[in-house]
Amino acid sequence: MPPKSKLGQNFLRDQQAVRRIVAALGDCSGRTVVEIGPGGGAITGELATKAGRVIALEVDQALAAQLSADFSRPEFAGEGNVVVETVDVLAFDFEAASQESGQRLIIAGNLPYYITSPILMKLARSAHVLDRAVLMVQREVAERVTANPGSRDYGLLSVMVQMHGPVEPLFTLPPSAFSPAPEVHSTVFRWRFSPRFEELGIDRESFLEFLRRIFALKRKTLSNNLRAMGLEAGTIGQAFTSAGIEAKARAEELSVETLALLWRSLQKQGAIPVGGTATSRRSE
Repeated sequence: MPPKSKLGQNFLRDQQAVRRIVAALGDCSGRTVVEIGPGGGAITGELATKAGRVIALEVDQALAAQLSADFSRPEFAGEGNVVVETVDVLAFDFEAASQESGQRLIIAGNLPYYITSPILMKLARSAHVLDRAVLMVQREVAERVTANPGSRDYGLLSVMVQMHGPVEPLFTLPPSAFSPAPEVHSTVFRWRFSPRFEELGIDRESFLEFLRRIFALKRKTLSNNLRAMGLEAGTIGQAFTSAGIEAKARAEELSVETLALLWRSLQKQGAIPVGGTATSRRSE
């Protein structure tokens, strides 16, 4: 079945890469693996021989029907462990699937380029019911997701993902590994879900909103972004001192731990109430 460009379909055809992706998941026996965007079923077939159960999420109705037929063939009938669901991953209930399986889920997938960030944020919101993931994304996105503080690629997406568990790049594939060949390279990375909010003493929703605000204008200093939020200079200075942040620092230079220290200091001063946004206003 020919891929549909409007759905970002680029099917993986490199069988060695398929084996490496599944191997990177670790032991899947007796576990439920949710595959995002199975496409032609290359990874699905390998998962079927390794996992206890595979839930393949395919938004394309025609592809989903073909996959269901393929995995009903005699060579897979003995496994009987592949369920194809015609659903948009952004609407899928990971918590319900985890409850049904009685365990945290393992995730695999070749993510469509055009909705990669929303999918990553969906997984982040579901992190409490997820164990680990091996995902393939556009190389530039993987570089942002796995970036370290102070590097060119470090930013909001880096922190949002890394707050939900450590990530590591695994390997990169050329366009020729896919059909049709995309115009970009793709990188596979592993994400081990372990949300850090309790460890760092921060409120999840308030902290994530705080991150969105301080990373909103990358060319501005952190102090300027905080002032744009309505915080007073004295409040900012006290928080910087408490968190050990230099006056001219930018958000892109700071680790998750330092950003958490800053949030806690501002929250302690009443500038950022839990569950809300900045309340301390500059004098007019």
